[in-house]
Amino acid sequence: MRLVSLLPSATEIVYALGLDQQLVGVSFECDEPARARIEKTVVVGGCDTSAMSPGAIDDYVRAQLAAGGDLYTLHADALAELRPDVILTQDLCRVCALPSGEVERALDHLGCNADVVTLDPHTLPDVLESILTVGRRTGAEPQARELVTRLRERLATVAERVAGRARPRVAVVEWVDPPFRAGHWVPDLVHAAGGEPVCAQPGVHSTPATWRDFADSDPDVVLVAPCGFHLEAATAQARAVAAALPGRSVWALDGDALVVRPGPRLVTGVEVIAAILHPDVVPGPATATAARVA
Repeated sequence: MRLVSLLPSATEIVYALGLDQQLVGVSFECDEPARARIEKTVVVGGCDTSAMSPGAIDDYVRAQLAAGGDLYTLHADALAELRPDVILTQDLCRVCALPSGEVERALDHLGCNADVVTLDPHTLPDVLESILTVGRRTGAEPQARELVTRLRERLATVAERVAGRARPRVAVVEWVDPPFRAGHWVPDLVHAAGGEPVCAQPGVHSTPATWRDFADSDPDVVLVAPCGFHLEAATAQARAVAAALPGRSVWALDGDALVVRPGPRLVTGVEVIAAILHPDVVPGPATATAARVA
């Protein structure tokens, strides 16, 4: 079976299931593991925003969408040459990855009969179910069930450690300019880690907010986990958040590694958040993934 993954979280799932030898194509954003976009053919390109500020990225995205432009480019010829049997894609967020409808139209044009598997989790249980879906559709159901069992055991361990303890009020900032409150599965991560999510949109899209909205939610802890950024950039952005929300405990998180990508590493995110909220009962977070700034 020849697999193509058009989103980073699906690529992480494929590698976690031991299917990397069957993976032939990826997106330019598939950087976990780092070798993915070196070893595999990149079939989706896009704007390099690595040197842009959050505000500049937001302006670019809004301008592209308002003009009916594309944020991602499907390299159809490269996709056709790969002759995929299964393509993993999404419809959850037009900003995060290529929508499945565009993929299906390209396949129709190319005369390709690949099975398009759309992964659109909205909650943490949905994310675990999406791993099982990938397993079923790729002939790796036993591996998927084993992986999900291990992930659920880790979640149960955290739940046992934080049970009965006071829950700090936790706000997660998914974007800083403009500020966005957490949505989809992110509030689930906070709850699983022994916190009380505030200024959040559980199970639905993250939405813009104001710093007054965040302040009025009266968080004890603010986690800054910007989508598309790793820890170094998140730390710089978290300092600005600390200035906007003085008097709060503010932490920067590697958003892509721990929070925003719906794959197996979300469970690591729960463990890291639990260590921040309950350091006396949960081992401390790895310094490569979290840093306190205030």
